[in-house]
Amino acid sequence: MTHTKTPFVVVSGPSGSGKTSICRRIAEDMGWYYSVSHTTRAQKENETNGRDYFFVTKEEFLNLRDNHEFLEWAVVYDNYYGTSKRIIDQNLAQGRGVILDVDTQGARNIKDVIADAVLIFIKTVEIDELKKRLTRRGRDSDREIAKRLNRARDEMAHTDEYQHVVVNDDFERCVAEMKNIIKNNLEK
Repeated sequence: MTHTKTPFVVVSGPSGSGKTSICRRIAEDMGWYYSVSHTTRAQKENETNGRDYFFVTKEEFLNLRDNHEFLEWAVVYDNYYGTSKRIIDQNLAQGRGVILDVDTQGARNIKDVIADAVLIFIKTVEIDELKKRLTRRGRDSDREIAKRLNRARDEMAHTDEYQHVVVNDDFERCVAEMKNIIKNNLEK
């Protein structure tokens, strides 16, 4: 797969930037497929297999990777994550737009394969706001939050690799801005 006329939007951003909620909202509003990644990380209590992630063992993941089943894959926070090539291809072949959120490495890998993918980076106004959001979520220890903030700084250093950078300081405004970006790209 190197080119598609069907909309394919790749979203990245630090943990706590709101990218998953925004992507789900856009997929719902536009009737698109929100791509669910495979992961080896442990399933959390409030998560549903197949909705939040496809939870697999490391052995299952490596088997899928070795059989070239992933459009992209990466190791993030000591866990494997990958995007199913087959599921993406099925949706695009049906003319259904696809939106997904991946880290900056995954976005680069996808851009190498799908040249006309629209890449959008979501960030918060400042790192202190990101820390507040991560703390409010109540999911991570102080150590994990510190690790995520360090990674956020690294990810934000790659915003120049994206066609668009959107600041999520207001959820509804951010969703509207992203829809406008998508609409403008569809008209090209």
